[in-house]
Amino acid sequence: MEMRWGLISTMIVLGFGSGMADESGQRAPYRIHTLFSVECQNYFDWQTVGLMHSFKKSRQPGPITRLLSCTDEEKKNYRGMDLAPTFHVPSWSRHPKTGDWYPAINKPVGVLHWLQHSEDAKNVDWVVILDADMIIRGPIIPWELGAERGRPFAAHYGYLVGCDNILVRLHTKHPELCDKVGGLLAMHIDDLRVLAPLWLSKTEDVRQDTAHWATNITGDVYGKGWISEMYGYSFGAAEAGLKHKINDDLMIYPGYVPREGVEPILLHYGLPFSIGNWSFTKLDHHEDNIVYDCNRLFPEPPYPREVKMMEPDQYRRRGLILSLECMNTLNEGLILRHAENGCPKPKWSKYLSFLKSKTFMELTKPKLLAPGSVHILPDQHEPTLPVDEFKGGYPKIHTLFSTECTTYFDWQTVGFMHSFRLSGQPGNVTRLLSCTDEGLKKYKGHDLAPTHYVPSMSRHPLTGDWYPAINKPAAVVHWLHHTNIDAEYIVILDADMILRGPITPWEFKAARGRPVSTPYDYLIGCDNDLARLHTRNPEACDKVGGVIIMHIEDLRKFAMYWLLKTQEVRADKEHYGKELTGDIYESGWISEMYGYSFGAAELNLRHIINKDILIYPGYVPEPGVDYRVFHYGLEFKVGNWSFDKANWRNTDLINKCWAKFPDPPSPSAVHQTDNDLRQRDLLSIECGQKLNEALFLHHKRRNCPEPGSERSENISGLRKVGKFETKQAQGSDDTKETTADSSESEEGRFSTLKLWVIALWLISGVGFLIVMLLVFSTRKVKGTTRGKGYRNKRRTSYSNTGFLDTNDRDRYVRNTET
Repeated sequence: MEMRWGLISTMIVLGFGSGMADESGQRAPYRIHTLFSVECQNYFDWQTVGLMHSFKKSRQPGPITRLLSCTDEEKKNYRGMDLAPTFHVPSWSRHPKTGDWYPAINKPVGVLHWLQHSEDAKNVDWVVILDADMIIRGPIIPWELGAERGRPFAAHYGYLVGCDNILVRLHTKHPELCDKVGGLLAMHIDDLRVLAPLWLSKTEDVRQDTAHWATNITGDVYGKGWISEMYGYSFGAAEAGLKHKINDDLMIYPGYVPREGVEPILLHYGLPFSIGNWSFTKLDHHEDNIVYDCNRLFPEPPYPREVKMMEPDQYRRRGLILSLECMNTLNEGLILRHAENGCPKPKWSKYLSFLKSKTFMELTKPKLLAPGSVHILPDQHEPTLPVDEFKGGYPKIHTLFSTECTTYFDWQTVGFMHSFRLSGQPGNVTRLLSCTDEGLKKYKGHDLAPTHYVPSMSRHPLTGDWYPAINKPAAVVHWLHHTNIDAEYIVILDADMILRGPITPWEFKAARGRPVSTPYDYLIGCDNDLARLHTRNPEACDKVGGVIIMHIEDLRKFAMYWLLKTQEVRADKEHYGKELTGDIYESGWISEMYGYSFGAAELNLRHIINKDILIYPGYVPEPGVDYRVFHYGLEFKVGNWSFDKANWRNTDLINKCWAKFPDPPSPSAVHQTDNDLRQRDLLSIECGQKLNEALFLHHKRRNCPEPGSERSENISGLRKVGKFETKQAQGSDDTKETTADSSESEEGRFSTLKLWVIALWLISGVGFLIVMLLVFSTRKVKGTTRGKGYRNKRRTSYSNTGFLDTNDRDRYVRNTET
């Protein structure tokens, strides 16, 4: 071999040594052993190459062992025996007694077999258990993570909802000890010896309990018992009396944004991730023999400098750099493996040169934990007590609202943003915009609000269920994981709302552990079997929605529950009946609302319910109440005038100049004798006027021509939107808007002057040229008079039809009550 890739090999020897760390890691009581479980497949081989390479680069202390589960027949043709130090384990993919096909059971089988039959297991104090689809970034030292004998350390797996319901009560005598953990495990060898047989037996129990595989019980969207092994671990640990120290930021999925100030030490690439137009999904390489195909690598990702150019936000950019590191480490491992396989030296390329560079070495040097940097989550089973938040001054607030890529949501966004600016609401505002890739290509409303873009879940990516309302909790989860948030309180509203004044936690007495919301009394499922089926704390189920004020730490813990419980209730079609849900259509359309209430109940988040924050136009107001929000989700009327947002679903009010709603009547036309009805009608008129006022200012900002001119055709965006990014805007942007309008006016005057100069120049021609140029000039002037908008064909706006949107779900429920 031509020096066997001499430079890289030298780098590994000099930079990383043997990968077995220093001697202090091999003396009792500090001996560490790392385990991971695989099967005899190409799919696991390339993962093994990546993990082993990162193990050496990270300087993880102690030896590592691959637990290789193979049948005798598979061993005959298997090529990867030398990929890692290996301990052979009998395959249980096909259960030896029941015949059940469940390869995930090989993990607890492998660990137990290693404990019982390996000499290494007799000479170790601490065990670190990982998955094959991981990249280690720095040493994983159990005691530095906080692990103790009797208190293992683990990463948080919040989706294991079975720890909170009937599943845990069926499978362990100690449900209060059930921890939602997995992925990264670090524990004392004595604890593992007690846990391992229980891990296996509980996995078998849950796998055989097909009656409780349902999504609403396990959180498994397939309802096939595929995560039985995860529950086997949690239930086995509970049975063994082991309470974990749980962390949620040292293991990260590529594509997620790391928490500020935290250096993750483990990348778990179990989910798809992307950088610009480049993406990677491990399932796309299930049969890939890339380990044995000389000099073939995974598609190269962008370079760090390209990421720095494409992503201005430093926190999201840091997340993308971690994704690069994951992919590049995999490819670097493959290069070295190919060299060990005897492959010829690959041809020079820019990418190979980068992987050998000092820049890459510096980016991937071992990451060491800073003392005191490990954040341990509070006990999941202990309720958080409210505290007085405001003794030291008012906290920061961030307002969210969720929409989709349709003009129906766009006019609602225009109304919302106009009222937000006038309301005096403190802090920033962000629109969570859920779009498909195709919808985003056609979408025109990027500049309507500060926006965080979210992949659409209207069509569920796993089940195929069409349910756009799920976008609301999914978008909140995405926002929490992909942005750096400096606010202490989050206010969550709907797009079909008009703000009339500020909504603050200090005025409405929100506190950590005590969110504030408005009453949704029609959620009768909180009082019957629906709550008992979907939460372990039915007595904590609050009938709330619409306006939410919540502490950021509560929201971080709660958001995933909101999403998972929404999926549970939506999947529970047997309980769609109106006598249980209050849904007269019995279609599960208000599943998201129940998902919110049941998710909050899981965490014992009891709401302060305030009926004086929100009012529906058309309802009679309580005397003396200063409502802060109009929620125009229902039809309302004043005399012969009426407004129903559903009638405007397919009308483009945003891109057609001066489009607006029918004007509401004058306040002088309302009831003069009945004061209750008068106040009701005045509020309804105010809501209608605010919507039209917002549309007028929107068209004015877009430089629409005066009504009646030839240019009053469809108008698309004033500027091309290239790269989409999340923006934050202060609540009071009036000054900025005035400046923008002034700039547009100056630009118009400059353009007029330029046209006159061109016309004079044309007239100065002589002879035949004068005649020809005058003809051409006439055409130009005529075209200019008509304007660009006249010549452009009207584009068809992307719109969703035939379904209720996120904000329509309470329409038919409240109409039924009426």
